[in-house]
Amino acid sequence: MTDLKKTDSAVSLWQTKDIRATNRSIRWRTPQMLLRPTISILLDMLMLSVSWTIANRLGTPTPGVQIAETMTPMLAVNIGTLAASGFYGTDDKLHRFAKLFKSLLLAQVVILAAAFFERPGLWWMSRSVFAISLVLNFVSIGGARFIVDALTIQMRKHHQVFQQAIVLLGDRVDIDRVKKLLKRSQQFRVDSVIDLSVWDMQSQLGQIIDRIRSRKVSEVFICSPQVIDNQIMFFWNLKTAGIHLRMVPTDLPLPQRSAETKMIEEIPTLRFKSLPIFGIEFRLKRLFDAVASLLILISISPLLAIIMILVKRSSPGPIFYKQDRVGLKGRRFQVWKFRTMVENAHELQQELEAQNEVKGGVLFKIKADPRITKIGKFLRQYSLDELPQLINVLQGQMSLVGPRPLAIRDYERSLEDIGQLSQDRLLRYEVLPGITGLWQVKGRASVDSDEIFYWDMVYILQWSLTLDIKILLETIKVVLFREGGY
Repeated sequence: MTDLKKTDSAVSLWQTKDIRATNRSIRWRTPQMLLRPTISILLDMLMLSVSWTIANRLGTPTPGVQIAETMTPMLAVNIGTLAASGFYGTDDKLHRFAKLFKSLLLAQVVILAAAFFERPGLWWMSRSVFAISLVLNFVSIGGARFIVDALTIQMRKHHQVFQQAIVLLGDRVDIDRVKKLLKRSQQFRVDSVIDLSVWDMQSQLGQIIDRIRSRKVSEVFICSPQVIDNQIMFFWNLKTAGIHLRMVPTDLPLPQRSAETKMIEEIPTLRFKSLPIFGIEFRLKRLFDAVASLLILISISPLLAIIMILVKRSSPGPIFYKQDRVGLKGRRFQVWKFRTMVENAHELQQELEAQNEVKGGVLFKIKADPRITKIGKFLRQYSLDELPQLINVLQGQMSLVGPRPLAIRDYERSLEDIGQLSQDRLLRYEVLPGITGLWQVKGRASVDSDEIFYWDMVYILQWSLTLDIKILLETIKVVLFREGGY
């Protein structure tokens, strides 16, 4: 029996087309795959040409040197550097400002070095032209790419033809999880799925490959790599079909932001640096929180005064509502909010427990909560009731961005299942809780506690100040357009 399987595998391998041969199955998608990189290259060339021309006029030009004469090699160096840095791929958000600036700076240095060795002693680019062109290159290319990325995302939302067709392969549970993740990005369109609980990889490998080829997709997402028996044979067949392969973690992803590929001899490995949210990074985060929250409080003080008057007149009770929450290291503190409910709301919650809409019952939320006042409903719609928590930020009990602090009731219920669930949920108490977070901008409409904890873990493992600023900007958009929430 073992020898027969080996023979079948060998025959299957011998019937595979020569990998060096032209593969017709991928010709159909070549124009679509090349469209975005081509547009990016042409746009970058235009921005660079305009920036260099403007810089040469604003700065001090070198006598006897015409910018038009050097434009072609300068464009070649810049485009080559950007290409080597991965700026002409098919992934989203190809502006990546920090990496873009480094790439453009490297291109400038290469151009200066080449010019010096070609004409020793003649600096054909003045310091003013160098500085102005670098700034203009970064602003123009970064701005253009940001706009293109935003337009691309909007076009994908309304027209599936701009989404990349893929096949999902794995167990049904893992496939459903990946579908949820892909639905948010809208970069990919799930053309079909291959449920490995129905298919047998050992005996039906050829049929599975034929089905994938017939769908004319550019990539296959492996959602359950552990259930693929003959991975090498499967990967080879996809490779010879010209189809890219992507492994998708269905559980909590590792901190991909700090991952780098390292080769040990001929073996590729992924190296993960230590979590960045500790040490000096934590102090930078606290400094940013303190300065930003103080400036925000000062600037919105008139708005806070108006809200205080409206809350006081809306119903009997105090202006502020202070509730015990669980924060860093499981310590309890009182969170500040504008009161949005009737005065005896806590007592009424016991009667409403049966109407809880959060899956699993760990958190308590009801969309049409009868305890909310009229002004409270408006404040919640635009998250204005959360503004007093800037005081908690100044006191060092909270951060602007982080996992939401749980109420005592929710915290205790989350611990009841900690033996059955992964203990990584406890990591959310190793960082300061926040006014907003990844869940608020990614899954705000979700009432699934597992998804809430999932985004908390993603934030903790991939934290950076850049991510904090991005979440704050996304929060403003979510609040203004009232996307999700209660």
